[in-house]
Amino acid sequence: MPTPPRPIDRLLDIMTTLRHPERGCPWDREQTFATIAPYTVEEAYEVADAIDHNDMAALKDELGDLLFQVVFYAQMARETGVFDFDAIAEAIADKMVRRHPHVFGEDGIRDAEAQTAAWEATKAGERAAKGADSVLDGIARTLPPLTRALKLQKRAARVGFDWAEPAQVIDKINEELAELQAEIGADAGIERLEDEMGDLLFACVNLSRKLNIDPERALKRTNGKFDRRFRHVEAGLRAAGTTPDQASLEAMEALWVAAKTGERTKGSGE
Repeated sequence: MPTPPRPIDRLLDIMTTLRHPERGCPWDREQTFATIAPYTVEEAYEVADAIDHNDMAALKDELGDLLFQVVFYAQMARETGVFDFDAIAEAIADKMVRRHPHVFGEDGIRDAEAQTAAWEATKAGERAAKGADSVLDGIARTLPPLTRALKLQKRAARVGFDWAEPAQVIDKINEELAELQAEIGADAGIERLEDEMGDLLFACVNLSRKLNIDPERALKRTNGKFDRRFRHVEAGLRAAGTTPDQASLEAMEALWVAAKTGERTKGSGE
């Protein structure tokens, strides 16, 4: 009895068939690296969402979708002769061995903090070998803006370009807020307002970093609070036979405060 193919080999064969110029899927055949990229980002977020909901069945499915994205890129690259799936796997395997000399080499076992520093030093060496001329090279421009701001700041901080204390960042936030207020008062155009708003947000990310808070996680928590509380407002209005667009701001604010109070009561164990 023949040995069944490994699941990854089966998946690679399926992808090859989907891209076959004659008997493949019309949609799959017309895709390019650029057209697939947005789907890859979406799949990564869906993986994170499954983890956030602690849904292991969904996580398995979403990881499969994300793996399929890698297989898709590998097939398109193989068709043009630049690399294939094995080359991707080989490259990441080599990188992991190179970045873990304390595990695969002669370097001694370190604590997590020392290993993090060594990891970053290795990455910096890899960037230099690729011809990087800035400590900021390699930070993807397509990252979510808050995440990219955090990474830019961390890289600059490693070479000493950083605030000493969180209080200094708070001063900077106040300065940026004053500049935004001045532009609003001057009836500035949208580009000036956007610039000043961006400066204020960047400073807020800096404060998050100094407080060891992930700004994406912090904003995610606040988004969740807003979602819960506004739904409470809507439910309260429905019970009163009205809707948000019909209710007064005062009525909605009262329900909002009630939602906040209820959350605090639950948090105190009462």
